[in-house]
Amino acid sequence: MAALQANGRISNADLARQIGLAPSSTLERVRRLEARGVIHGYRAVLDPGELGFGLQAVVMVNLSGHQTGPIELFESQVRALDEVIACLHVTGRYDYVLHVVTRDIQHLRQLITRDLAAIGGVQKQETFVVLATAKQDVGYPLGRAGPETEED
Repeated sequence: MAALQANGRISNADLARQIGLAPSSTLERVRRLEARGVIHGYRAVLDPGELGFGLQAVVMVNLSGHQTGPIELFESQVRALDEVIACLHVTGRYDYVLHVVTRDIQHLRQLITRDLAAIGGVQKQETFVVLATAKQDVGYPLGRAGPETEED
């Protein structure tokens, strides 16, 4: 799993060589991990700046109600916003943490004041502009995972 997480484009033959198994056994293990839902998919990691997204921000959101209806409504409407690349339902002072990407500050302003503010049940928002990325998402720390991940 660590080898696939580091390089989702690795060939089955190279993966088998790296982990010391036969290619057929390696392919069987990968397919089993996919079938169990451990592997959700494969994707390229893109540079947001090169795509025209010059600004990233973290938006903290509080909802006015915490019942199932308002939560489901908020989550479904946030999923429809392409600029929201991650949405986490959290505990503590805020209800949600959103990671957003926009072209520039005007685009961020539009997202906050028009798109997010229009979602029913949004009571409060606080926005933090990302100045730099100190650590990029490199995957999960598999060496610290539970024993159930060790079988494949």
